[in-house]
Amino acid sequence: MRKRFILLIDLSEHSSNLIKYAYQWSLQAKAQLLIVHQSIVQSPALADTEVKQQITAEANEEALQKLKALTREIMPHPESVQYHVSENDFQISLPQLLAEDYEDLIFVGLKGTSMLKKIFFGSYALQVINSTNNIVVAMPQEIDAYTHEKIFVAINEKHPINIQELNNFLDFIEDENTHLTFFHLAQADEDTSIIQAELDKLKNMYADRFNTTTAIYEGKDRLEDIKKVINDKIDEILVVQRGSRLLTDKLFRRFLINDLVHEGQTPLVVLPN
Repeated sequence: MRKRFILLIDLSEHSSNLIKYAYQWSLQAKAQLLIVHQSIVQSPALADTEVKQQITAEANEEALQKLKALTREIMPHPESVQYHVSENDFQISLPQLLAEDYEDLIFVGLKGTSMLKKIFFGSYALQVINSTNNIVVAMPQEIDAYTHEKIFVAINEKHPINIQELNNFLDFIEDENTHLTFFHLAQADEDTSIIQAELDKLKNMYADRFNTTTAIYEGKDRLEDIKKVINDKIDEILVVQRGSRLLTDKLFRRFLINDLVHEGQTPLVVLPN
């Protein structure tokens, strides 16, 4: 099946970074780029239907031209990019696009610390993650260069990883020179024997495609220990699954989002459960 990256672009100052990252990745993955934008339409409350339709069409066209100008600054061949510009909410547009005959990754940008502190308390990014049964790539605002040498996959005993969705994601990743680490953040006094067996199983499952290792971070320093490994701001991707403890437990959520994704500038890939 054809691969496609769906980029949710709001034309903010960091939109170009997200497009650069996705574009570089798309060259390696041989994926089509589709840029999706929701126009902001302001029309007089008392305007008739025809006038409102005209104002909407003009707003959409203006946004489309801005998107095309932005991609021309970034890509040598922007004519290959597709666009979907509409006044409709993403909640309406995305299901229609995802029904098309593609394997999709959805890219959404994160706005910075203030946004990240609220990301799992009703933010826009969470709406995208929860409303689509699809893999979502949440991008910190400063990253503009794609690399995939180190991929960390969070594993939780109570929420087994969705192997099919993990495979779907890894189909977008080049096998050569990719290091895949399956890791677990253990709580205090947790018996890690069962989860270690699961980590070893996953390590062996993917050993023919990637360089694979496992890691368990435990004890009072487990959060600091993983920060030392992941926060090098160079070549890492963090993979978690929707519904896992990393996305539902308050302590781990705050640590994951603020310390790894924002401070560590690590792209966050969220798999459906």
